[in-house]
Amino acid sequence: MSSSQPSLLPHATRELASFAAITGFADIPTEVIERIKLSLIDGLGVCLHGATLPWTQKVCELAREEGGNPLASIWGSGHRTSTTNAVLVNSTAGHAFEMDDIHKESILHPNSLAVPIALALAEADPTVTGRDIATALAVGYEVGLRVGNTATMSLFLNGFHPQGTSGTFVAAATAGKMLRLNAEQMQNALGIAGSMAAGLMASQEGAMVKRLHTGRAAQGGLLAALLAKRSFTGISDVVEAGYGGFLSSFSRTPNPSRLLEGIGEDWEAGKVGFKMYPNVTSIHAALDAMRSILTEEKLEAADIAEVHVGCGHMTFVHTAWPYRPAGVTAAQMNMYYGLSVMAHKKDVTAADYGEADIASPQLLDFMSKIKIEEDAELEASGPSLRHAARVRVRTIDGRSFAREILHRRGSPENPVKWGDIERKFNANIAGLLAPNLGRILLDSCGTLEKLANVTAINDILAATFPVTTAPVSKQPAEARR
Repeated sequence: MSSSQPSLLPHATRELASFAAITGFADIPTEVIERIKLSLIDGLGVCLHGATLPWTQKVCELAREEGGNPLASIWGSGHRTSTTNAVLVNSTAGHAFEMDDIHKESILHPNSLAVPIALALAEADPTVTGRDIATALAVGYEVGLRVGNTATMSLFLNGFHPQGTSGTFVAAATAGKMLRLNAEQMQNALGIAGSMAAGLMASQEGAMVKRLHTGRAAQGGLLAALLAKRSFTGISDVVEAGYGGFLSSFSRTPNPSRLLEGIGEDWEAGKVGFKMYPNVTSIHAALDAMRSILTEEKLEAADIAEVHVGCGHMTFVHTAWPYRPAGVTAAQMNMYYGLSVMAHKKDVTAADYGEADIASPQLLDFMSKIKIEEDAELEASGPSLRHAARVRVRTIDGRSFAREILHRRGSPENPVKWGDIERKFNANIAGLLAPNLGRILLDSCGTLEKLANVTAINDILAATFPVTTAPVSKQPAEARR
């Protein structure tokens, strides 16, 4: 039946696979490599913090019970298991607290998908160099982000979580590059990965399973690449098939032109941004605007009579549903909660998502002052302003203040620097790693392309938290292979 439906873009999967297979480190622009290094250190920080959280611990417990050939570490646990099980846990950790990086158009968080894969395969094969890691991450990001771009926001609006669906292509291409797949094998890896895609957006309103979407996508993409290396075949036109393909099934109204245009020249991997609040990216512009009003106009929550927010359709659907205390996930995904915290604290941090905080009567009462509506002008501006927000605050004494934030802090258009990500990283590892070990990770990521191997990184990640001294590998490198 699939052959009776016209292809959305003939040979697209083959072209993506060929690009992934033949692209080398020298083909990747320096500025993209620099962004990848920033994404790597950000990814390590969020994964290490996420490893301590109860939902990650439940996945870890299951992986430990099942066992596996001890090739790769479950970070922070002191335990080794199979590469696929290690990636399942570590990537779940990466998305465990809404702090992983973000590519706006594709709606993907690539570092929580790709970083655990690259380092797990490097641990299984200590001959892997830092340049190999950088190349695999850049290529994996590029392939998956382009699939996400092509799926458009319609995939999300159809109820699917991009991280669990389009994310499998980030994972498969990263793993395939690490495993040195040729073009035919890479095409099969992508063809297998497309059938692994899964994840439903209703999970955002209060369920641990949203975190697992990343772990499963990463595990599925790695499994796809490992099988492809063994001559297992996948759907040859998985991305573009007119019936039963990834785009025709999940998106239904894709934009095929976004898949290959400018590939190798215009790098989507260089357009990844970073989260400066521990919650869904779609509310960050509104939080930035609210913070600006509060701090610059010297307002307190008690001064505010009304908050009005205008945003695009997707942000409205994604975050403006009526809030109820249904767990940490729901609080992190909800604009009413985030704005209420900002009004009272003039910031939003991880500490604001404790079990008592998310049901605070003070915060719940303030939410009645917040009105969120779709802004037709912002919506008409298209995907480039998907995160934009207009916030107006009216005070009890009748004053009115307004801010428009088109590009949130941390976006490629309003970028942060290495020092900002370093501070975020240090906050994430506080109490888990001694400062000198954090510095080793920072320095190693900062000079990634010069590293003969990444053993020092993996040895730190492999130890049991808290780690106060440099760990020593329990087995010789040759034995771990």
